[in-house]
Amino acid sequence: MPILDKIKKENDIKKISPEDYEKLAAEIRSFLIEHISNTGGHLASNLGAVELTMALHLSVDLPKDKIVWDVGHQSYTHKLLTGRREGFDNLRKYGGMSGFPKRKESDCDAFNTGHSSTSISAGLGLVAARELNGDDYTVISVIGDGSMTGGMAYEGLNNASNERLKKNFIIILNDNNMSIAENVGGMSNYLTKVRTSSNYLDLKDNVYYKLMDAKRYGAVRSIRTAKSTLKNLFVKNMLFEDMGITYLGPVDGHDVDAMVRLIEVAKKVRGAVIVHVITEKGKGYQPAEKHPSRFHGAEPFDIETGIPKKVKEKPGYTDVFSTVMCKMGQKRDDVVAITAAMPDGTGLKRFHNMYPNRFFDVGIAEEHAVTFAAALSTGGKKPVVAIYSSFLQRAYDQILHDVCIQDLPVTFAVDRAGLVGSDGETHHGAFDLAYLSTVPNMTVMAPKNKWELSDMLYFSVDFGHPIAFRYPRGEAYDGLREFRAPIELGKCEVIYEEEEICLLAVGSMVKTAVEVRNKLLESGHKASLVNVRFVKPIDPELVNIANKGHKLIVTLEENALCGGFGERFGYLYDSKTDIGDRKPVINIALPDAYVSHGDVPSLQKECGIDADSVYEKIVEAL
Repeated sequence: MPILDKIKKENDIKKISPEDYEKLAAEIRSFLIEHISNTGGHLASNLGAVELTMALHLSVDLPKDKIVWDVGHQSYTHKLLTGRREGFDNLRKYGGMSGFPKRKESDCDAFNTGHSSTSISAGLGLVAARELNGDDYTVISVIGDGSMTGGMAYEGLNNASNERLKKNFIIILNDNNMSIAENVGGMSNYLTKVRTSSNYLDLKDNVYYKLMDAKRYGAVRSIRTAKSTLKNLFVKNMLFEDMGITYLGPVDGHDVDAMVRLIEVAKKVRGAVIVHVITEKGKGYQPAEKHPSRFHGAEPFDIETGIPKKVKEKPGYTDVFSTVMCKMGQKRDDVVAITAAMPDGTGLKRFHNMYPNRFFDVGIAEEHAVTFAAALSTGGKKPVVAIYSSFLQRAYDQILHDVCIQDLPVTFAVDRAGLVGSDGETHHGAFDLAYLSTVPNMTVMAPKNKWELSDMLYFSVDFGHPIAFRYPRGEAYDGLREFRAPIELGKCEVIYEEEEICLLAVGSMVKTAVEVRNKLLESGHKASLVNVRFVKPIDPELVNIANKGHKLIVTLEENALCGGFGERFGYLYDSKTDIGDRKPVINIALPDAYVSHGDVPSLQKECGIDADSVYEKIVEAL
């Protein structure tokens, strides 16, 4: 009988014999590889955290004790060990199990996560609630070394060293020298020094573990001060100890017994304690070990070769952006590219290879990326900041305060705008049109197809003011090629001019509007189609274009309605006093809700923004 078959619910792992831990780890890896090869998902991070998760589950009592997973894409083994095995058949699919921790999914998921660098702050909140309620349970925050490049992690660490925190709080530092791409910066260099300090590791192995093996926990605590002094003889500038946080490790993250022993020691520490665990991203599957970035978020793949099952036939918007950036870099030496730990995902890896001195990966630090770009622009450079829509939300203050107040020429390439699919509500780009449009001096655009994306990038770099253009994940639309009017600030593009219905479409929704228009024509209804192009400023002629000769106006956007284009257009329309008869307006947009995970077509239908749903709403209104 496979060992994994004995795991039916949380804490069942404690019934497994220690001699079977290695076999269980192998079975978990085989299970994950088999299922993720069919569903897609985060593979490399989960393969690297198998033994770490096993050790955590052996050391705590769930759901009484609390584990907070930073980002959470490495929580698949945790889900397996808490009785959610059947959910992997529909992992990340519409209506299926989420790829991230979800409190509504299990009591063993203590906190919902999806973005980086949050687990220490969340763990501290659980610790504070525990103390205020007089409860007695263990709180463990698991954070990767990649997430330690994010500023919020240091805010949490600073608070964790607070004198008020007298009770135990464990931080597991999962160190695999990777975020999505290879880590960059001072923290990465610092952890490398700790990892490779052989003198210190020898000291710890020969003294520290012997005390633990002999169950001399009192002796371990009594030499804490001396140990810190000894550490500094071998590993200079022990950052965490200097902050007042006890440091334990490094420990082999693929040795279950060693980790369990160290976690048990950590549970006896008063205050905050960091357990430094060394793991290998992608461990146990050679393609993922060799290419961990490629298997961070993998599409369904062939297990034997690691090659994706679905061959990409047409370039995506990110591919188009990548190509144009490289061409622009060749023509202009003032163009620089900035990303936050996503050189592959944003398409800037090619730019980095061609112009390494003009490429900056700042790590998982979106706020820093924006302010860094702002200052670069004051030095005469033309920074292009490429960040996913949902991650750019984290830098709203820097966009407003450091870029737009100074009216600096920074270009924001907002990737993954709209519904992104299987990663769910933490990753959908549903709010960028709203939050960017609120900021004075910001110009906001969206291209209708791949050629317009190219034109907008060139326009943006020459614009001389803050500007953003947003584009979706996936295949780039190549229709309407014959419509390529030059881009003028604040000017829309009339594609089809007819009567009865006027479709005002933003970006990705132009393609949907073409499909809707064809359905309307087939049923005897004529429709104009306008490519809005500029969400801010909205073309002042757009109201007259939409109102004249039409019976119904329809706005279409893949963004939340609240604060989005439809609402802004409605305000402009209502403020006009010289347009005569007012026509009814239908707003097609994402709902005022958090959209779950699933394939994009299913989510579009659920949200009522697919062509069939839009057509039905229009016919009903007519």
